[in-house]
Amino acid sequence: MPYICVATTVNMAGGQPISIENLKKLRALTNKHGIKIILDMTRVAENAFFIQQREPGYAKKSVASIVKEICSLTDGATMSAKKDALVNIGGFLAMNDKNIYEEASNLVVVYEGLHTYGGLAGRDMEAMAIGILESVDDNHMKARVGQVIYLGENLKANGIPIVEPIGGHGVFIDAKKFLPHLAQNLYPAQTLAAELYVESGIRTMERGVVSAGRNSKTGKDYYPELELVRLTIPRRVYTQAHMDVICEAVVSVYKRRNKIKGLKMVYEPKYLRFFQAMFEKIN
Repeated sequence: MPYICVATTVNMAGGQPISIENLKKLRALTNKHGIKIILDMTRVAENAFFIQQREPGYAKKSVASIVKEICSLTDGATMSAKKDALVNIGGFLAMNDKNIYEEASNLVVVYEGLHTYGGLAGRDMEAMAIGILESVDDNHMKARVGQVIYLGENLKANGIPIVEPIGGHGVFIDAKKFLPHLAQNLYPAQTLAAELYVESGIRTMERGVVSAGRNSKTGKDYYPELELVRLTIPRRVYTQAHMDVICEAVVSVYKRRNKIKGLKMVYEPKYLRFFQAMFEKIN
């Protein structure tokens, strides 16, 4: 049985959320060809919120009910609970096919522990359950997305180039426009992420050349069109004052941007280099 994965990572490098209308069309198509849909529901609550705000016919529906409708149109789901449900560890795999469930449960026993806990402590499972309940609360989601929009609008007001529309879980800075004098082989997004950390201790994430990796045959780097730095905001962690501090730090780096000369990579791991690669400043 073939599978197709549908992601709900809202504004991942400027992407748009899935709509119920499109998902229904996809469901009809996959039913014809016997294909199961697996939902990446890590950002499903944010996706549901944007459906509520933007898709005709959903303005009066709750985030929770929209999440349920999304799930009803899919056959299974994976979730990293470190995102919307914000726990220190954990996630889950769900499916509506009993045979697949039993097969997966057997593998969990082999690799993780009994299927009722799967390697997680009871405390972590309870925290995840509470996080899921909070993430589908309309008032919480409105405040959460509002906080991200507040940061994005403040950055825009200070002339910082960002990806629009502003997303639900973070703001993406356009490093090519922020550091236009740096060629991509000098890793502008990685450079900006490093400069922000040195400036203020703010941890960001590069989404550019480093994340794109290199061609295994030629050994040459891929140069993606987008060179971005992601400012991801977890739920119930930071205040409005923290958003102001982030903005101040970005603006401070922006004011001295012409003095920034880029980075060179001095260590590259075999896999997923954006996690462990090491760099030195070019002076």
